[in-house]
Amino acid sequence: MKIAALVSGGVDSSVALRLLKDQGHDVTAFYLKIWLEDELSFSGECPWKEDLDYAENTCKQLDVPLKVLPLQKEYQERIVNYVVSEVKAGRTPNPDVLCNKEIKFGIFYDKIGDEFDKVATGHYAQVVKKNNEYLLKTSPDPIKDQTYFLAHLNQDQLSRAMFPIGHLTKKEVRKLASKFDLPTKVRKDSQGICFLGKIKFDDFVKHHLGTKKGDIVEFETGKKLGEHDGFWYHTIGQRKGLGLSGGPWYVVSKDIEKNIVFVSNKYFSPEKARDEFKVGSLHWISDKAPDKFDLKVKIRHGESFYECKLTLNPNGTGDVKISDRDQGIAAGQFAVFYDANICLGCGVIL
Repeated sequence: MKIAALVSGGVDSSVALRLLKDQGHDVTAFYLKIWLEDELSFSGECPWKEDLDYAENTCKQLDVPLKVLPLQKEYQERIVNYVVSEVKAGRTPNPDVLCNKEIKFGIFYDKIGDEFDKVATGHYAQVVKKNNEYLLKTSPDPIKDQTYFLAHLNQDQLSRAMFPIGHLTKKEVRKLASKFDLPTKVRKDSQGICFLGKIKFDDFVKHHLGTKKGDIVEFETGKKLGEHDGFWYHTIGQRKGLGLSGGPWYVVSKDIEKNIVFVSNKYFSPEKARDEFKVGSLHWISDKAPDKFDLKVKIRHGESFYECKLTLNPNGTGDVKISDRDQGIAAGQFAVFYDANICLGCGVIL
């Protein structure tokens, strides 16, 4: 097949590229340049240059043509503006989910048109076709599985998506990188926003929203315990970075009008039932709601699932009851639903 492969300069996309080559496909690699000059100005360096160098060296070794596609304007409009407005509203956004939907499997599809049969990435996920429907299946590596970030894709997007390393574990991918002697074989994984691997989220927020001193207040007593630099640096369920003694303290709510962060050290007390939440903007990968409602749910990326019961409401929202209490149910994050190892779709936590 004729395949457009998205490369990031990391080990996963490099191994994916080599496997596609070995399978005999006609492959062109694409590096999406979404760095904004704005962000470069406060990172003090040109972090995407190193990524691009790795991508170029890998493509050279594998004899694959590489094209650099600038998408800064689109990324600013669709991802950065969304993240900033969500944070400003006191919610906790997930840029990676939107980046996949809008950029990698959205605008990129539009840019390449019908020239390629498939778009391949280094995601840990699998696509299965069953009864003319495309299903998103989890990776055998529960820690690296990335179906959480792909839960907003639709049938059209999934029909063209290809995940060459989706059936492998990270350990196996690292082994293959060594076996193939790829330039990325010992490169560490980046932990950042989408392709913005080098920027810490707090730095990103500081650049766009600055700092504003406010009070940290004990939820139960109203007593002031300390100060913070802006409610937008704190998420519900957060424990680290509060700088308070006598804890552990958890962020339990925020008053965005008065810039107050409320904390509690009785977060796990029985009267604080944190096993129910509402979801909105529901999206189903199959284009229709599931026919069963005893499901599994992830409320953040990682290996942890909860058993859950989903109740759909006439107004388009859903009520979710999970099998255990969770201290980090944060408005704005995505709840992603599963039936066994099939990812069904997602909703935004309200």
